[in-house]
Amino acid sequence: MSFEEFSASLTGHSPAEPIPAYLKALWYDAKQDWEKAHNIAQDLHDSTGSWIHAYLHRKEGDVGNAGYWYRKAGRPMPAYSLDREWEEMVKELLVV
Repeated sequence: MSFEEFSASLTGHSPAEPIPAYLKALWYDAKQDWEKAHNIAQDLHDSTGSWIHAYLHRKEGDVGNAGYWYRKAGRPMPAYSLDREWEEMVKELLVV
């Protein structure tokens, strides 16, 4: 799936299947369903899941909690927009 196809899927009512849970969390985030995205991220117990979890807490405005998850992910907290980070995550995960 390309980034354009993933973005186009946001017009639907549910994510395209099958997609990994990482992308599913980011799909729900883009659909303004932070709670569903966060529930998925909480069950992803690796560095990528921690990165998504960090991003979601940064978006929520909980910088302290976000910092904790960025450290667990082994990534610095970005100094750029959430939109840019979301796009970077999706593109990186579509390549994996």
